[in-house]
Amino acid sequence: MTHPYGQNPQQPAGQTPPPAAPAAPGGYGVSTPATGTPVLSIITFVLAAIGLFFLPIVFGLAGIVTGIVAVVRKERLGKIALIVAVAATVLGFVLGAIAFNAVQG
Repeated sequence: MTHPYGQNPQQPAGQTPPPAAPAAPGGYGVSTPATGTPVLSIITFVLAAIGLFFLPIVFGLAGIVTGIVAVVRKERLGKIALIVAVAATVLGFVLGAIAFNAVQG
């Protein structure tokens, strides 16, 4: 037996199906806790390590920016990565000043 217009035989003809579940919260300006890999935190650690020895004004500041974004996105390692990025940037500037003074004599 065929059912006209795709009607379900267990459902009365005039009844509509229940509404779908609402979409998960999120979107612009709303941050939800990250459950996956903390990608931005890892990038922050890498940029901090590079900024410790090479161009701390570029790599250190990039690490700080990605660390701030990781904290805003509530990554589990975001705060630690931000602290490491700030410390590595400051230490990179100090090491650069020491190296510059050693070269200048």
